[in-house]
Amino acid sequence: MSVRRLADEAIQPSGFAFTRENKAWAKETIKKYPKGRQYSAVIPLLMRAQEQEGWVTRAAVEHVAEMLDMPLIRVLEVATFYTQFQLEPVGTRAHVQVCGTTPCMLRGAGDLIDVCKKKINPEPFKTNEEGTLSWEEVECQGACVNAPMVMIFKDTYEDLTPERLEEIIDAFEAGKGDTVEPGSQVERFTSAPASGFTTLTDESAIIKFPSAGGSGEGRSRKGEAHVPPSRAGRPRTGAMVTDAAIKSPSPEKTRSNGEKRASVTPPRQDEVQADRVAEEAELSGRGRKHSDHAHSEEPALRSPRLKKAKAAPATERGPESPERAPAPKSDKDRPQGIERPERPDDLKMISGVGPKIEGILNDLGIYTYAQIAKWKKAEREWVDSYLRFKGRIERDDWVKQAKALAKGGAAEYERVFGKKPR
Repeated sequence: MSVRRLADEAIQPSGFAFTRENKAWAKETIKKYPKGRQYSAVIPLLMRAQEQEGWVTRAAVEHVAEMLDMPLIRVLEVATFYTQFQLEPVGTRAHVQVCGTTPCMLRGAGDLIDVCKKKINPEPFKTNEEGTLSWEEVECQGACVNAPMVMIFKDTYEDLTPERLEEIIDAFEAGKGDTVEPGSQVERFTSAPASGFTTLTDESAIIKFPSAGGSGEGRSRKGEAHVPPSRAGRPRTGAMVTDAAIKSPSPEKTRSNGEKRASVTPPRQDEVQADRVAEEAELSGRGRKHSDHAHSEEPALRSPRLKKAKAAPATERGPESPERAPAPKSDKDRPQGIERPERPDDLKMISGVGPKIEGILNDLGIYTYAQIAKWKKAEREWVDSYLRFKGRIERDDWVKQAKALAKGGAAEYERVFGKKPR
């Protein structure tokens, strides 16, 4: 990398000041950054100084350092490091930046450089005799498909031939640069094949009705987005990382009378995910042997820890830590159990219920969604205390989930909660 220094003192102006408009802009730009982080505005301020003067002068560097209360050497480091900053005077009417990276060079960038040497100055960064034109070779400017190309100020001119570049330079030299249309200089639509469209040949449809995706699901025919761009490419899945339930705080919806109500939020899964992983490790299978009586069943593959929990008194039972919630003091509010039906419901489809919890619920005679859907508050509190869940049944809203599953299975669950059950 070449050493970059400020221009010779002989050509440096005596001072620098932003115009009134640029000064107001600079102050607003500095306000965008948190207090104590105003140094972050150094690049935009230097760029605005360059746009005003045509190049970055020593006086401009000093002025920016003073505005930001920033050490002069730090501003100087930025100005001399980034090649976007011109450290010597450039053409007042045009500074031609010729891309010399491989795609452009293979397509004739060398011939464009020869044109600049002939019509402007044999050396880069040097102006012509009138001081109106200058040029330099730069790295890729992102128009490789339309190589070779040049950039003049903020516009690109692509698909160039040496003859066309000469015409463009002459136009800028005559003060008529605004008459030259930026972009491709041949019969090409943006960056489409130079030979013309091979697919999507209806150009008007492409321009008038841009689509967010191949299926057109993310955008209407008027180009109006239906989903946020951040969600447009994400399919709906059952994975926890795409579960809207783990986003917080939950959004609110408003009734027609203006009263706010909590939106329907799918139950949380993050709190039970770790338990489920442990459960799957403990249980090498899910087969269970059931007797004719619900309370005599014994899971074939239940772990020793669960066997111990089942054998323990009611005041000590529970799959979780005893300090989380007190065990129920009596069975007065215990939900009514039933005998095991021929085809019990898969309670694991309820978010918050894994194989371990399902086994404990079965021990209590709970086998169906309909049973859980009918639980009153006292019954929910009893089960929550029995499982030492400390409110999880309410947080996950087992009753609402069970009602949806009892009414229409997985389809009804997905309609209510916007996602498939576990």
